[in-house]
Amino acid sequence: MNFAPFPIIKTDKLLLRQVNKSDLNEVFFLRSDKRVLKFLDRVPAKSTEEALIFIEKINDLEKNNEAVTWAITLKEDTKLIGTISLWNMQKEHYRAEIGYILHPNFYGKGIMQEAMTEVIKFGFQVMKLHSIEANTNPDNTASIKLLERNKFIREGYFRENYFFGGKFYDSVIYSLLATD
Repeated sequence: MNFAPFPIIKTDKLLLRQVNKSDLNEVFFLRSDKRVLKFLDRVPAKSTEEALIFIEKINDLEKNNEAVTWAITLKEDTKLIGTISLWNMQKEHYRAEIGYILHPNFYGKGIMQEAMTEVIKFGFQVMKLHSIEANTNPDNTASIKLLERNKFIREGYFRENYFFGGKFYDSVIYSLLATD
């Protein structure tokens, strides 16, 4: 798969475009806000420098065709409100993991559903993936509902398989096959 030129996706309400350095403040917010990070078990970013390093990292992954991350924006306002990515690719197995985050002001508005529909389509039709995986916290009911609404099937429940902040957490793995 080659992510150059960057695969821009347009939907009825959204423009999914490349994340760039002008998104620095929005990326910093998403990587530091406690509401966004509630189920991500990640240390909050402490500076915009950390956000810049993250932007450079995802851009490098795209240049190396190892992952693709879209900035989720409204069509009428190209300000980043979230991200969605296909990453953690296992090319030999035609499998990738989907990951997504959204600004809390946009929760419950169908935005992630609209973005996910098109990213799944891209994964199967353009990238020729056989399966897409999702790894979520079992307490993240909004994410689980989104995955199930998109026909993802629960593959496994891993007990205390993730260690963060001095505590063990469970994980739930979902997958969607191209044939589903």
